[in-house]
Amino acid sequence: MNAELKAAIKMLEEEKGISQATLLEAIENSLLQASKAQFTKNDNINVSIDPETFEYSVVAEKEVVEHVTNANMEMTLAEALKIDPKAEIGDIVTIDLDSKAFSRIAAQNAKNVILQKLREEERNAVYNQYAEKAKTIMTGTVSRIQGKNYIINLGKTDALLNEVEQVKNETFNIRDRVRVYILEVRNSSKGPRILASRTHPELVKGLFEEEVTEVKEGIVEIKGVSREAGSRTKMAVWSNDPDVDPVGACVGMNGSRVNMVVNELHGEKIDIIAWDENPAVLIENALSPAKVISVSADPDEKEAIVIVPDYQLSLAIGKEGQNARLAARLTGYKIDIKSETQAQESGDFDDMYVDDYDENGEYYEETYEEDDDAAEVEEVTEADDEIVEVEAEDEDKIEEEA
Repeated sequence: MNAELKAAIKMLEEEKGISQATLLEAIENSLLQASKAQFTKNDNINVSIDPETFEYSVVAEKEVVEHVTNANMEMTLAEALKIDPKAEIGDIVTIDLDSKAFSRIAAQNAKNVILQKLREEERNAVYNQYAEKAKTIMTGTVSRIQGKNYIINLGKTDALLNEVEQVKNETFNIRDRVRVYILEVRNSSKGPRILASRTHPELVKGLFEEEVTEVKEGIVEIKGVSREAGSRTKMAVWSNDPDVDPVGACVGMNGSRVNMVVNELHGEKIDIIAWDENPAVLIENALSPAKVISVSADPDEKEAIVIVPDYQLSLAIGKEGQNARLAARLTGYKIDIKSETQAQESGDFDDMYVDDYDENGEYYEETYEEDDDAAEVEEVTEADDEIVEVEAEDEDKIEEEA
């Protein structure tokens, strides 16, 4: 019996991921409840199982008294001396109980307790396994379709991909393999509840982390992602190694790396831009592929005015404002885009900053207005013109005299 119990516990430990100590505790509790149901309702019964030999014992503790008032808790001195010759009044004597005498009902209750404990521990083991997967990407298989929701099998449990977290133009069939971002893992009485997403920006980031070695190793950092799922994504990247081009690393040779991600996202467009500490430069990069004339960024108000050539205005704004919207999310700035003509009419060109930061990162304002040096250059040029005219007159006089 001990060998069978040991083999059964080892099998459960391997298959269900439940520790031996937890299983033995469940068996002890079930035997304890069965013993109380069989022999007494009092709390003087103890059950123990040896973790090495798997031998178990069921005992009851009774107090030695002169006059017994509760036979389940007390015993006379004469009864105690039969068990322990040194027993005295007031001692606690341990009596072995015959667990083989358990009734059918008690045995069934013990079985139910063990099964319930096993189910609870199995749910906890599965929850602990998948709780570590929260905020990561997992691959699963579509097992069921419930209305507009997909049930994704992740191995030992399922994840829910509800309608809100689905990309509008994506559809899946039963047994399709799908990559999802794990939003949340909750523990419940029915087991772990896992919420998955195909629309979250972190899905794009995670896919690049898996695909791009430089990102995985930390050489290239993904500083930010703004996404409109199924349509377009903008991603800002930065390199900790000056010899590594962050954009080129993410794009890959002939676009191999970015294309792998695009294929996984079913054709979603991805703009990869270089991140910069200077917000003006970052905003200019974020508005790619549009060309920018100048950017005025206010880091305190988180606002920026961008001037683009007239023919680039629609490209900078994008279809239904998408390009500007994604750039604003990526940079964290409210961006006001104006064409060159609009800026001239509104006078924004007079106040437009060429750059908002100097080489030391200090904020400063530099305008397009003429400075003193420029004026001096013009005066010198005019003086030079006068000298040339005088020299020409002198040459004419010399020719006449000759």
